[in-house]
Amino acid sequence: METKAKPFYQLSEVANMLSVSKETLRRWDSNGKLSSVRHPMNNYRVYAADALKQFETLSFLFDEPNLVEDEPEPVRPYSVVELFAGAGGMAVGLEMAGLACALLNEIDKDACATLRSNRPHWDVRHCDVAELDFRSLKGKIDVVTGGFPCQAFSYAGKKLGFEDARGTLFFEFARAVNEIRPLICVGENVRGLLTHDRGRTLEGMYSILDELGYEALPPRLMKAIFHRVPQKRERLLIVGLRKDAALKFAFPHPRAEQYTVRDALKKGRLYATNVAVSPGQAYPKRKKEIMTLVPPGGYWRDLPVDVQKEYMKASFFQGGGKTGMARRMSWDEPSLTLTCNPAQKQTERCHPEETRPFTVREYARIQTFPDDWKFSGSTSSQYKQIGNAVPVNLAHELGMSIVRCLNAHEIASAAVVSVAKKRVRKSSVPVA
Repeated sequence: METKAKPFYQLSEVANMLSVSKETLRRWDSNGKLSSVRHPMNNYRVYAADALKQFETLSFLFDEPNLVEDEPEPVRPYSVVELFAGAGGMAVGLEMAGLACALLNEIDKDACATLRSNRPHWDVRHCDVAELDFRSLKGKIDVVTGGFPCQAFSYAGKKLGFEDARGTLFFEFARAVNEIRPLICVGENVRGLLTHDRGRTLEGMYSILDELGYEALPPRLMKAIFHRVPQKRERLLIVGLRKDAALKFAFPHPRAEQYTVRDALKKGRLYATNVAVSPGQAYPKRKKEIMTLVPPGGYWRDLPVDVQKEYMKASFFQGGGKTGMARRMSWDEPSLTLTCNPAQKQTERCHPEETRPFTVREYARIQTFPDDWKFSGSTSSQYKQIGNAVPVNLAHELGMSIVRCLNAHEIASAAVVSVAKKRVRKSSVPVA
């Protein structure tokens, strides 16, 4: 499949791709950093593709051609252990790529119930990860993944060692890697890990993986909108490769095509049907009256000034855009990053057309869960599970990269064995 850069990009598209606000783009337009033009057909304000070449993060738009690789078939069954598995976003995506889940660990009982109800054959362990012993899996698992939280380390010396990380959930992730010895380990986290504790937390993680015999690739911030997800979500990935295996890994290549809330909720490019009706939160009477005044894609600044003051209270007089407040999504843009609650005042996620928060199934679709993946627990628990998940399609593309890496390793290993056998046979031939 080939995709090529379009000649022009809309303001919203460029804002999404660069992870900046529309206001920032308008300011760049004024100061000449990134100038817009008028579209020759409709006179709309747009950005010419050539103007975007200055941004290294968008270089994939100009690959000629920009090839999206075919989905690989595993050359043998591959297995994965996932820690901090949540409701299964990562696990489902990896399964779609051909990786079998051998064990999943999660401390939240509702998330474990979700995993078990959808995949009764999965070995789901509902406990603190510190209670698990992984040594029986040594040499039997190809991949270990985990979305451990950011936690600062106590530094005992200039270089952080494995034991110095005790008491953190990263230590438990590293312990699982050390006891299992997979070919690949993958840690996923939020963008904030890059700067957490002035970068020392990430530096410590790399030091520990190195000590355990894993080469950690430079961290990769993946934007979900470039990986078939209709959501402006980012996940930081750390991939470690076992040094003695001579592995070569390539992160998923970004895709130029973007998906929108319409693609998530309506029949079309992502789903074969419109989203099903499901439970969801509702607004109190006055809040619904206020949110009714917000246009698609708008937020509190689109309200009448007297209503702005009523809704924002003291925040009205403070600095900052607060663009998540009284925010209504737009059909024609990706959703803002989903949170654990669609009606939090600071991070409002209102339906584009109906004046209500997204429902549970709408939330799940924006995270690209399959429609047959059901969630357990209360409605608020289901929102939390979905909001915390890794988008399934993003995990699927990561899984395909993992499979390509493991396939190449298997093929190379088989070639080495074949050559060795030929040498043995040749050396055993008697001399006449």
